Amino acid sequence: MKKSILLALVVLLAVPMAFSSIITNTNQSIGFYRMLARFASLETDAVYYNPAGLTKLADGFHLALNNQTIRQDKTIINGFTYLNTDKYVGEVRIPFFPTFYAVYKKGSLAVSFGFNPIGGGGSADFAGSLPSFETTYSTLPLVLSGYGIPTTDYSTEAAFNGSSIYYGLQFNVSYAINDMFSVAAGLRYVMASNSYEGSLLNLQLNPYLPALGWTGSPQSATQVFTALGTYVNPAFMAYVPLLADKYVEAKQKGSGITPIFSFMATPIEGLVLTVRYEFNTKLELTNETTKDDVGLFPDGEKFRADIPATLAFGASYAILPQLRAHFSVNTDFDKNADWGGREDFVSKNTLEWAIGLEYDLFESLTLSAGYLTSTYGVEDGFQSDMDFALSATTIGAGAKWRLSDSLSVEGGLISVNYKDYDKLIPYYLGASPLGSFHETYKQTTFGFGFAVNYSFQ
Repeated sequence: MKKSILLALVVLLAVPMAFSSIITNTNQSIGFYRMLARFASLETDAVYYNPAGLTKLADGFHLALNNQTIRQDKTIINGFTYLNTDKYVGEVRIPFFPTFYAVYKKGSLAVSFGFNPIGGGGSADFAGSLPSFETTYSTLPLVLSGYGIPTTDYSTEAAFNGSSIYYGLQFNVSYAINDMFSVAAGLRYVMASNSYEGSLLNLQLNPYLPALGWTGSPQSATQVFTALGTYVNPAFMAYVPLLADKYVEAKQKGSGITPIFSFMATPIEGLVLTVRYEFNTKLELTNETTKDDVGLFPDGEKFRADIPATLAFGASYAILPQLRAHFSVNTDFDKNADWGGREDFVSKNTLEWAIGLEYDLFESLTLSAGYLTSTYGVEDGFQSDMDFALSATTIGAGAKWRLSDSLSVEGGLISVNYKDYDKLIPYYLGASPLGSFHETYKQTTFGFGFAVNYSFQ
């Protein structure tokens, strides 16, 4: 039972905001919302998507401030017979998800800075429990009934709130070798912070044993097993420490550095080709624990939570002067990251591709839309109700309005359609099999946002 309690609390760390990659957030501008394929960007958000492309900006300073509002719901459908419910929902709400970019361009040289929530970015509220926790509690009536003490129900009060944010500070130097080729090199300093609070309280059962005054009304599980251990069978006492109220309050912090290299070619007018490689980020987090009644987060303990290396290719082509097509493809090297052994349940690396179109309806107004598909190579051992990765398709749309030669604003929205993942789980009560049951993971994500871009030329 203790293992189930510990695993249930780990859910507080599972707050991924990525629209594509398992770990990394790729939704780093409203330009991404508008068209999804941004790896050939020649605008200010190229600080993140295509650093070599910054050499195509006009000389001067360029600034961009973006903010997104994101809603994500995680749903677990569990078919275990003895649970009180088969549906569990966790809500992630992010009212502010800001990114900021600054570029100075002069001649063949550009230097730039970016601030990004490169991973995480929100807090998750689970108003109730989770199947991995409750499956154990739900069998307690079965245990008592097996000892001749009729019991049909259980209840508990569980509350979890967790937040996860990986801030990235990125610095690039970009250089135009000539009119056709540009290169860039940069570093991203990643600051990771997870925090969570959890409680498991007031576990109750409804035993029927008139000899001890129980007539089927709710009773404290701790008191029930204490009384049974005292008056019926000492073996019941082994359960008592595991049924008491539990509290957890802890943080985890760490940092790492990501080297980044970028190359761009413009072989003919209207055609842009790019490649970007981000190295694996070695990230080691350390527990800073205030309360830990379950022994899950020993204060000072360290563990690995790497951000995988990424290889990304982009292309754009001006079909007409007012119509441009964009294409992006990338792979994340999940199998080579260190996730404390969890990477062993990744059969192939993440692969995603996106297409986008933008059309200048007027000289001052550009409309755009895009489509992105993400495929993960995760196996059953990777997936759990605490943290799961679902392959998905994404659509986005938006507009850019140029108010002047220096000032523009953007708006966009995005919707992610995830593919359900079904897993068959065997369950044992001690050494006795209780059969297998299906657990299905579902997820929805919707976001919208706005950006302001300004240039000093």
